[in-house]
Amino acid sequence: MQHLYAPWRDEYVKNEQKIEGCVFCHIIKNRQDDRKNHVILREKDFFIVMNKYPYTPGHFMIIPNLHTDSLENLNEEVWLNMNRFAKIGVELLKNGLNAKGVNIGMNLGETAGAGIAEHIHLHIVPRWERDTNFITAISEVRIYSTDFDRIYEKIKRLFEERLKKG
Repeated sequence: MQHLYAPWRDEYVKNEQKIEGCVFCHIIKNRQDDRKNHVILREKDFFIVMNKYPYTPGHFMIIPNLHTDSLENLNEEVWLNMNRFAKIGVELLKNGLNAKGVNIGMNLGETAGAGIAEHIHLHIVPRWERDTNFITAISEVRIYSTDFDRIYEKIKRLFEERLKKG
């Protein structure tokens, strides 16, 4: 058996603190921890945060402040504004991270694959050619090819610059 060593991931993996209740509601209530929680930005009715367990580098989520597991119960204006920011996010991933494609999606309910089924969230996942390989299929492991915090800082800066332009 071969071993894949990634010692720089040790701090990330061990830095687990148990959060009681909904992790997204915890982030909503703890603005003082935005940098630690990798919050990219906050709007009135939702926030954007890096996915702690990303599919690819730059994977982030748009999450309504309303704790709900039901998309159909989300206010229409909130949903439309979240999608407006998803569109901006796609632009930034393509232009700022040179993503060749982007997946956008929601897993509504545990049966649909939601890891946090009690609070809906919209995934924005940058994609590149050959961004998956055999190790994902045979070992259920992903290789994250770049520093998580550096990508967070870059995406946060890209959003800030884009929003200043209007």
